Amino acid sequence: MTPRAEAAGRLLAELPPAPAAWCSGLRKRYRRRLAVDDVSFAVGRGEVVGLLGPNGAGKTTVIKILLGLVRPDAGEVLLLGRPARDPRARARVGYLPELFRYQPWLTAAEVLRLHVRLAGVAVPDGERRECLAAVGLADRAGDRVGGFSKGMQQRLGLAVALVARPDLVVLDEPTSALDPIGRADVRDLLLSLRDRQVAVLLNSHLIGEVERVCDRVVILDKGRVAASGTLAELLGGREVRLRLSEVSAAAEARLAAAGRLIRTGDEFAVELPAGHDPAQGPDTVPDLVADLVALGVRVHAVEPGRISLEERLLDILRTGPGGDHR
Repeated sequence: MTPRAEAAGRLLAELPPAPAAWCSGLRKRYRRRLAVDDVSFAVGRGEVVGLLGPNGAGKTTVIKILLGLVRPDAGEVLLLGRPARDPRARARVGYLPELFRYQPWLTAAEVLRLHVRLAGVAVPDGERRECLAAVGLADRAGDRVGGFSKGMQQRLGLAVALVARPDLVVLDEPTSALDPIGRADVRDLLLSLRDRQVAVLLNSHLIGEVERVCDRVVILDKGRVAASGTLAELLGGREVRLRLSEVSAAAEARLAAAGRLIRTGDEFAVELPAGHDPAQGPDTVPDLVADLVALGVRVHAVEPGRISLEERLLDILRTGPGGDHR
């Protein structure tokens, strides 16, 4: 090998791996309806990314474009560094669609065996049994799918998405038919995938679950990216809620100076700036309360809190893409 080739090899070895999923400028129109318009985002290796938005926002269409099931009118897609329509890339992707059906005459074990063959990989019987155990179906491996409840079929769908050892898992509403225990199981499963450096793209209406497991969130509205970022970036700073009386105009101005202010009667919610620690810095909550008392305000309660993802999502959707979400 020549010195130049050796240097190029070292450079390639030092480069980080390509994102598990990457798309840029996706656009898709169905007749007169523009379903997806200039959507761009990436899912890094070992990252859990949540795809959020109201019904009809374009989430499922984006997922189908990423997987090569729908051809976009414009834009580019790479899966694991390869074009999305490349079979070598799609073979390393696990997918749980929102609506699916398996052959009712097959057992759960036979469904997994079939999908392993379709993926073109070799997965030992023991590993397939472990996959069923991971989704809570260890004792139902020999039962026919036709007798499964909707929740059990959902668990089987998760097993199908995971059985071929994918590097990227795309889950479209994976907990829609599950009870609270099932949702907790899925949450633990997603965290274990992240620990194994498996990337996950999660589309779910259960915002609380997304907030618990996702590293980043992409919010779609009317086919466009309304906001995206880490949870810390999207949720901004922390919040302090106060119950006050005898609030003068000067006191209300002091509250507004500390952060975005929302007043409901005698309840005041102050959203502190991003990165702000309520216990440190020049504008701490104790300083705020002391200033309010000095201005003649009666302080009845002070409660620290944090903006929830649901609150931020509603704020973003109501404000609209490109608006002021802070």
